[in-house]
Amino acid sequence: MFAPRASDARRGERLLPKTLPYRTWRVTCATLGLLLSTSTALAQTQQDTTSSRALKQLSVEELMNVEVTSVSKGPEKLAQTASAIQVITAEDIRRSGATNLPEALRLATNLQVAQSTASNWAVTARGFNGAPLTSTTLADKLLVMIDGRTVYTPLFGGVYWDVQNVLLEDIDRIEVISGPGGALWGANAVNGVINIITKSAKDSQGLYASATGGSSLQDAVAARYGGTVGSDASFRVYGQRMDQNSSELSSGASAKDAWDMMQAGFRMEYTPSAVSTLTLQGDGYGGDEGVPTSTNVNGQDILGRWTRTFSDKSDLGLQMYFDRTWRSIPASDLADQLTTYDIDLQHHLPIGTRQSILWGAGYRLMLDDEKTTPAESFAPSHEHMQLANAFVQDEVSLLPNQLKLTLGTKVEHNDFTGFELEPSVRSAWTPTTRQTIWAAVSRAVRSPTRLDADLIAPNIVNDEAFQSEEVTAYELGYRVQPVDIVSLSVAAFYNQYSDLRSVDLVSASPLVYTFGNGQHAYSHGVELSGAVQPARWWRLRGGYTSLTTHIRATATDPRVVPGSNLFEGLDPNNQFLIQSMMDLPAHMQFDVVTWHEGKLPASAAPSYLTADVRLAWQYRKFEFAVVGHELGAVRHPEFDALDIPRSVYGKITVRP
Repeated sequence: MFAPRASDARRGERLLPKTLPYRTWRVTCATLGLLLSTSTALAQTQQDTTSSRALKQLSVEELMNVEVTSVSKGPEKLAQTASAIQVITAEDIRRSGATNLPEALRLATNLQVAQSTASNWAVTARGFNGAPLTSTTLADKLLVMIDGRTVYTPLFGGVYWDVQNVLLEDIDRIEVISGPGGALWGANAVNGVINIITKSAKDSQGLYASATGGSSLQDAVAARYGGTVGSDASFRVYGQRMDQNSSELSSGASAKDAWDMMQAGFRMEYTPSAVSTLTLQGDGYGGDEGVPTSTNVNGQDILGRWTRTFSDKSDLGLQMYFDRTWRSIPASDLADQLTTYDIDLQHHLPIGTRQSILWGAGYRLMLDDEKTTPAESFAPSHEHMQLANAFVQDEVSLLPNQLKLTLGTKVEHNDFTGFELEPSVRSAWTPTTRQTIWAAVSRAVRSPTRLDADLIAPNIVNDEAFQSEEVTAYELGYRVQPVDIVSLSVAAFYNQYSDLRSVDLVSASPLVYTFGNGQHAYSHGVELSGAVQPARWWRLRGGYTSLTTHIRATATDPRVVPGSNLFEGLDPNNQFLIQSMMDLPAHMQFDVVTWHEGKLPASAAPSYLTADVRLAWQYRKFEFAVVGHELGAVRHPEFDALDIPRSVYGKITVRP
C-alpha cells in the first residue's frame, strides 16, 4: 500500500463515457408549469402561519450557542471554539437570495469569493486564490467537504465549483474555518476548511418545490419530497435543473460561457435504536458549459455512514464513499475522469472527567484517467494515487468550564512525498459564559498534485521531485457577547509558508519551464465578524477582513521566473460584507447583502462595491421573491477579465 510512486507504463487511452442525456426546452417548460400550479394549489390549502413558523431567525444568543463539529470533530458551542470559525445558517442562505453554493459561501466573511465566469468561482481563505485557468482557478489550499465527502480534485488541488450543486434548501448549515485544520482533516486543509452539512432526512419531510426565472439565471426548477418507512426509517429524494446565461466581455458582448446543469439525489436514514444510525445518500449530475469552448461534465457519488453512541462523551463512526467525476472538452480532445474510494473511522472516548481522546484512521484510493493530446498531457496518463492517514487528539480541561487545552496531530502518507506530520496546539480560556480567548499554533501541508508533478505541455516539462508546500500558522482570537443582542469575534493570524510552487526556468534556448518549490511567503491579517439584532424583526450580520501577503523567490533558487508570485495569489487586501434581514408587516421580507472587495494585484478586477436585494412575500406555505443581483453602480469583473452583469430573477416556492 505504501509503495513509492512510479510512472505508469500504460499509455493507451481508456474509453471515457459520454455526458448524460440533456433535457429539452419542452420538458423544462412543462416542469416549470407543473411546479407553479403545484405551488399555488398547496398554498391555497394550508393553514395560515407566520414566516417564523419553520424558518425563524435565530436570536444572537441562540446563534452563539449553535453546536459546531468542524473544529474538533465533535459537538461544541460556537462561542467556545478555539478557532476562527463562522457559521452560515439555512436562514442566512435563504434570505440572501443565493442561487448556488459559491454565492452562499460569500456570506462567510473569512472567505475570499470571486466569480470568474458564469460557472466558475475562486474561493479561498487567507489568500492564495491562484491565477485562472480553463474551467477553474488555481486556489489549492482549502479543504471542502459535503456531508463528510471531500470534493477537491488531486488534478490541481482545488474545487470544480460548477459541479457542486447542492440543493440549497437542504443545507442545515455551513461551517467555515479560516486557518489550518490539518491536525484533524489532513490534506489541503492549509488555509481553511469548509464543511457543508445538509439536513437529515427526518428534518426534510414533505414536498418542497421552486421555480426561478430571470435575466441571468434564465430558469431553474427544483423539487424534493421526504417521507418515512415505518417508525425507524426516513428518506428524501430531489431533482433540480438550471440554465445560467453567459457573463460578458468589457465591450458588452457575450462571453459565450453559458452554464446548464441538472442533478438528482436521495438520502435515507435508519435508526434501529436510540444509539445507532445508518445513513445512505447519493447524487448524480450532468450538464455542459462554454468556457469558451464547450465543456461536458457528469458524475455520481454515494456515501454510507454508521454511528454508534455509547454516552454523551463517547461515540464511534464509520464512513465510506464512492465518487466519480468526469469532464471533457471535445474541441481540444481532452478529458479527465477521477474515481475515488474512501473509508474513514473515528472513535471518541473520555478518560476520567477532564480528558477526552479522539482518534481515527482513513484510506483513500484515487484513480485518475486523462485523455490527452500530443500538445498537452500528463505522464502517466493513468495514475493510481493512495492517501492513508491516522490522527489523535487529546482535549484536556485544565480548569473546569474555563480553560481547555487541545493537542493533536495527523500522520499522512501520499504517493508523491511519503509521510507528512501535521501537529496542532490550541487553547481556549472562557473567563465568563459570554467571553472566550483562544490561541493556536499549527502546521499543515498541501500535497503535490498532478498539475505540479505530471504536466507536460508546450514549453513545460514535469518534475516528479515536487515537494509538499508547508505552512506554520500562529493565531489569536477573542469572541464576546457583551449584551444579548450583540456578538463580536476577532481573529489575528501570522502564517509562514515554505516550498511554495514556483515557475522555474529550465532552459532559455529552447525555452522550457517546470514547476518547482522555489518560493516562500508570509501573510498576516485580521478577521472581524459579528451579529446584532436591533429589533425582533431585524437582524444584521457581517464582517471585515484585512490580508497582507508577501510571496518571494527563495534566495538560493535563481531559476524562479519573475511573476511566479502572481501565479499563486490574486487576493484583495481588504473586504467587508453586511447582511440585513427584515421581517416587515403583511408577511413581507426585505433583505440586502452589501459587499466590498479590494483590487486584485496584476488583474483586470478593480475594487468594487455592490449589493444583492431581495423582496419576498410569504403566505401560508407559499413564497414569492424578487431578487436583484450585483446592483453596484458600475459593471465590473470580480476575478478575471469577464464582467459579472447585473441581473434580476423571480422565484416561487412552496415548503412543507
